[in-house]
Amino acid sequence: MRKNIPGTSPFEPIIGFSRAVQMGDTIYLSGTGPVGAEDQDAAGQTRRIFELAAETLAQAGASFEDVVRTRMYLTHTEDWEAVGRVHGEFFGEIRPAATMVVVAALLNPAWRIEMEMEAVLPCSDCCCCEDGDCDCGCGCEDDESGEPDESTDKQP
Repeated sequence: MRKNIPGTSPFEPIIGFSRAVQMGDTIYLSGTGPVGAEDQDAAGQTRRIFELAAETLAQAGASFEDVVRTRMYLTHTEDWEAVGRVHGEFFGEIRPAATMVVVAALLNPAWRIEMEMEAVLPCSDCCCCEDGDCDCGCGCEDDESGEPDESTDKQP
């Protein structure tokens, strides 16, 4: 089941994107820039991105604890440590898979960073399991014994 999570960008319908998309138990957060923090340094811009991301993740019933992957796009190589330290403030214990790359530019020339995130909800929270009729393959359905139904477990 797909759920588009809209944001407030006037460009969403023009470009054709959503702030985030939830597919089953996975949430894909679009590239997030430091809107409203253009005059701040890289650390301040990164903190602003985390504020915006937290709001969007919450709309999907998720939090930073559910984030499994981040991608950071920097426009200045020298910002890697400041950005990395802020990332560590939020993810020091969680430690998602992360990528940090330097790009030539972002759409707003004042942005020093843009970030994407992916989160995976615990099964009981995923939208496809809410009605008790799971179809995402997460294995949450129980057999008559009350034990998890291993036939629906799609692990390798």
